[in-house]
Formats: sequence, C-alpha cells, structure tokens
Amino acid sequence: MKLSEILNNIEYSASANFKDCDIADVLYDSRKAAENNLFVCIKGFVRDSHDLAEEVYNKGVRVFAVEKDVKLPDDAIIIKVESTRKFLAVASANLFGNPADKMNTIAITGTKGKTSVSFMLKSIYEEAGHKVGIIGSTGVYIDGTMYETANSTPESYLLHKYYREMLGAGCDTAIIEATSQGFKLHRTYGIHFNTGIFTNLSPDHIGENEHKDFEEYLNCKKMIFDQCDKVIVNADSDNYTEIVDGAKCPIITIGENQSSDISYGNGKFSVGKNRLKTEFTCIENKQEHIIDLNTPGHFSLCNAALTIACARQNGIGYDAIKNGLVKAFVKGRMEVVPTQKEYTVIIDFAHNEFSCKTLFETIKMYNPNRIISVFGCGGNRSKLRRYGMGEVIGANSDLSIITSDNSRFEKTEDIINDILIGMHKTNGKYIIIPSRRDAIKEALRNATEGDVVLLIGKGHEMYEEIEGVQYPFDEREVVYSSISELEQQGDL
Repeated sequence: MKLSEILNNIEYSASANFKDCDIADVLYDSRKAAENNLFVCIKGFVRDSHDLAEEVYNKGVRVFAVEKDVKLPDDAIIIKVESTRKFLAVASANLFGNPADKMNTIAITGTKGKTSVSFMLKSIYEEAGHKVGIIGSTGVYIDGTMYETANSTPESYLLHKYYREMLGAGCDTAIIEATSQGFKLHRTYGIHFNTGIFTNLSPDHIGENEHKDFEEYLNCKKMIFDQCDKVIVNADSDNYTEIVDGAKCPIITIGENQSSDISYGNGKFSVGKNRLKTEFTCIENKQEHIIDLNTPGHFSLCNAALTIACARQNGIGYDAIKNGLVKAFVKGRMEVVPTQKEYTVIIDFAHNEFSCKTLFETIKMYNPNRIISVFGCGGNRSKLRRYGMGEVIGANSDLSIITSDNSRFEKTEDIINDILIGMHKTNGKYIIIPSRRDAIKEALRNATEGDVVLLIGKGHEMYEEIEGVQYPFDEREVVYSSISELEQQGDL
C-alpha cells in the first residue's frame, strides 16, 4: 500500500524528503521492525518508543510517525502528528481497508456486564440470521475461532486487523467491549459505531497506570457518546445523571421504571431440572413480552434489557430475541453445565472475596436445596484473597471442597492452609481434596436433587498452571467424565 493511502484523513507535517513509497505494514512494536514498514513511535507507561527510533532505523525501517522530535539519518522520512496513538488508529484502519465501516458495529462500555451483554447480543443476532464477531475480555471470536487477547479492547492495529478478518469471514455485525482504557489510549479512535451500550458505572480501574481518579474514569467512559449514532443507557445505574450529561447523540433508556423506553420487571427465580430458571417481563410501547433467560441473577435482567433495546434498534423481532436469550451464555461466567441430572452444575470465574459474595447472593435467589462449592486459590497471589475466599465460601456453602487452582510455584497444601484460616472463622463444613479433578468428582457424588454445585475460580480457563507449566484442564470435560465414572461405579 502507498504511504499516501495510509495517511488518508490524517493531519501531519512531513520531512522535506517525503516521498510516496510502498509500505508493507504499520508497526508499533520495535521487536518486529523490518524494511518497508512504517514505525509508529508511542509513549507507553513504561517505555517511550521514540527513544528506540535509531534502533528501529538500524533494522531497516525508513518511515517513522512521531509526536516529538527524534534524531535519525537524513534518509529517514518523518511524519509528525499531534498524537501517535490517534495516528496508529487511523493508519491501521486505512491499512486494512476501513473494515468497521462495512459492518454493523456495536460498542459496549460500563463497569460491569460488558461480556455478558456481548454474548447475549451475539446469540440474538445469530438467531436473526446475522453472522457476528466479538472482541472482548474473554478473547476474540470469529467464525468459530477464538484468539486470546492481552486487553479487552485490543490496540487499534489489532482491532482493525480483527475487523478485517471478521469481514472476510462474512460477518455483518461486530461487537466490541469498549473499555475506559481503550478510550483513554485512543484504541477505538476514528471508529463511528452504529450503536453504543452503557451498562452501569461504579468506581474501578483507579490507580497507577490506569485512571488517576473517578472523574477521569467517568469521562473516558463518556467518550462513547462521541463515537455512536445512538447509545442505550441503563437509567437505573448509579451516576446516571453524570453519565448522560453533555451526551451528543440520541439516548435510549432501559430500567425498572416504566418511564424508560424499554422497562423490565417481575423477575422470577427458581431451580429447575439441570438449570436455574430466570424469567422476567419486558415492556416496550406498553406491550409486554415474557423473557426466559439462560443466565442467572437479577443483574441478568438488566443486561438482557440492554440487549433487547439494541436488537430492537436494529429491527430484530421478539421471536429472535426470546430464542436468542434462552440460548445465550458466557463461558465461565455463571455457566450452567448441561448434565441432565436433578442438580445444577455451575462454572464461575469468581476468584476474590467480592466476586464470591456476588456469586452466592445470586445463587441464593433461587433457593437451592444445598450449595456444594469446589474451590482453591491461585499460587503467588495475595494471601488476603485466600483468607477472604475461605471465609465467604465457608459461610455460604453447605459443603466446601477445598482443592487446587493454579498453584503456580507454591505448594497446593500451603495455599490450602491459608484458605483454612478464613474457613475456620465460619462453621462451614469442609473437606480437603488436593486434586481438582477428584474434588469435582466428589462434589458430584454428593449432589442430590435441587442442589447447586459451584465450581469456583477457573471460569473460562482451560488449563491448570503448576510449576510454570499449563496443563490442559477443562472443567466441563471433567464434569462429564466424572458423571460417567460415577454411573459405571453405581455411585449415581
């Protein structure tokens, strides 16, 4: 691609030796530098790659985008811009042919719920006949392939690369989790989304290398209003007034109050065969619709209402909405494992005290017969987390089975001893089974009708890390193989 094509819609000043040369790729990682590439110098939290310009030049690069002066030989072409992060975003979009412009794009921001909303949307839109790609905290999903990502909102170059792959795979809809850091670092800069969703807002990601205070966090989230045709907002969210203040695009509201554009309520929660039954009423234009969910919890009602509002803005009918929502689930986030047994098995990523509290609050809404919890704690992590999880899980479970969970470079028994410090603050019944596979099998052996078996901590992870090695470990497979073994042994 010609350099002039990559520079389309970018304001810049160029060195006197500027020429319209061929560019093979746009790079921002000095380790990948090579001839015929354009290198973008970016100031990061740890290192400023402007300081690496000479090193990159010595690897053969002759075209540089900078936001401050660099010393390079006279044959280097220098493109100077106000912000190299913004430059990278627009240049990457141009490099990949601006694929986002050719799809229905949906951006989801907010403190909680982004991942759940994205997968609910995917299920609904696919039910309506669309092909959907997702970019978010659990990875990138394109045409049956999943890619792991370092960030929920990837760097702009990767973002447009994934959009390009989605388009090539036939996707007509692209859903992205747009994080506050993604906005702050201009990873989504230059993209105009068809629809935005603002789930909620509470203090988070405040500290070194993130946001200096809540005000900055809020203002970064609010950048979604500058990049969307319309934004759907949870009117029940804390700080709702501050969220919508100064919004520059139309707003569609959802909430439990019937003054919202789409309201929801009358939630019903019960334990059914092999599932937690969640049902609620959605109201649009005074018309009521009964919605059945596959994802548990009161917060799922709000998440579902946000997805309904988005789908309705795109002309999707309630048949597809209902069928999509009853099939939707997020891998490892209160994921119900279909076992065809009279009890319910749930896999969840809860791995600290707060997330465990939330998990139990949700499960208890369904009045299960008993709660059997299988959990451990990660090695080389805070001991306070172990004490807290031990206490919360012990206080809320009828039986806790304490086991391993990514012991890393610690001994599993040492981690379990730390967990017991918290467990012993409760009267909770527990047993210790260091092998997680054996612990899951024992939980299933104990489970009876109406029980909920919680497999806590691993969630979407497909491995167990021990001494620096990640061994394959899929809890779903372990559940099925354990049930099969127990049936053969006559223990079920």
